[in-house]
Amino acid sequence: MNKKRPKSEEMFRRAEKHLVGGVNSPVRAFGAVGGTPIIGARGAGARVWDADDNSYLDYVCSWGALILGHAHPAIAAAVADQARRGTSFGITTELEIELAERICAAIPSIEKLRFVSSGTEATMSAARVARGYTGRDLLLKFEGCYHGHADSFLSEAGSGLATFGISASAGVPQTTAALTINLPYNDIAAVQKAFEAHHGKIAAVIVEPVAANMGVVPPSQDFLHDLREITLRGKTLLIFDEVITGFRLAWGGAQALYRITPDLTTLGKIIGGGLPVAAYGGRREIMDRLAPLGDVYQAGTLSGNPLAMRAGIETLKLLAAPGFYAQLDDRAARLAASLRRELTASGIEARVQAVGSLMTLFFASQPVTNYAEAKKSDTARFAKFFHAMLERGILLPPSQFEALFVSAAHTDEESDATVRAARESLRTL
Repeated sequence: MNKKRPKSEEMFRRAEKHLVGGVNSPVRAFGAVGGTPIIGARGAGARVWDADDNSYLDYVCSWGALILGHAHPAIAAAVADQARRGTSFGITTELEIELAERICAAIPSIEKLRFVSSGTEATMSAARVARGYTGRDLLLKFEGCYHGHADSFLSEAGSGLATFGISASAGVPQTTAALTINLPYNDIAAVQKAFEAHHGKIAAVIVEPVAANMGVVPPSQDFLHDLREITLRGKTLLIFDEVITGFRLAWGGAQALYRITPDLTTLGKIIGGGLPVAAYGGRREIMDRLAPLGDVYQAGTLSGNPLAMRAGIETLKLLAAPGFYAQLDDRAARLAASLRRELTASGIEARVQAVGSLMTLFFASQPVTNYAEAKKSDTARFAKFFHAMLERGILLPPSQFEALFVSAAHTDEESDATVRAARESLRTL
């Protein structure tokens, strides 16, 4: 209790002088919860230490990238070995080929892919390919789903925008915004009406198969299936944004879990093992529209970076172990069930929504099925809970509208410690 953070506070003051807002990604600034952000220093397993050497059980996990926890020995050794061999070449390496082969084998809907350096690049490029392939301009997305910060996606986009109460970003031309249709998540009737109103004009529908950027919101029973049927009838491409869910919910991603075959898929986070990498891929005839084979251009100096490829290869080797996902999901389900019991005992209106190792504690009175309902959550109460947990050594994402990530490094004992901290923190509310 009463953790002291003088070094973090001093470092953040230094950061504010030369980093915009003191951060390189807005939600890190603690704007939604108040207070001074902690400054990370090191991590191991399920724990992270700040600049003052305070230890925290980490449920941010680099926003889901660290499914194996911090500084996994096999990944650290592979990256160190590769650094001695070379950090970047600007030419294709066998590592890119190997990681691509592993991904395509795990996700059959991806016949060909292209590596990039961020989830934003992946979704932006997938949208460009879809437009090039279909010859259409309109994109359809869902309120509260975040697909990166490309111009086409920055409206009702959840995640950081939800945290700051922004529905659209300055700097996005109205003509660009007009090409994006926003609909409520889980509302298939609205999708049908949009296809009727814009017949033959929608290039692609992009969706998080499990929404995780307005907090965790599962798809309704037939939502993804019906979305697939409508897009097939409309000759529109279906893009699954699996930057978060890919290799987290199952070996083949959410599309394997829900048995839906999209036309294009975007991946990130886990496939880089904690290093900057993402990818987009899909059917061969669609991806072959990319340069150098086709007329859709996209390039990147550090795409397929060998350090990231080595980390990704080692990560996928470990995730392929028999029973990996069953064990991870059991651990997460145990934590979710315990948190629900504590909420019931506290009498506080809140709920835990979870899919696999993704979960969110919503301070909301009713189940959350879309962005409008998510925004009814008590963000002030979440902020108090966040700081109470932080003082007890539990690092949660600093926003009501983000997911908690359980890693394979979290133990049952650490889960029990998290529940005890939650019990005490709920009492402070």
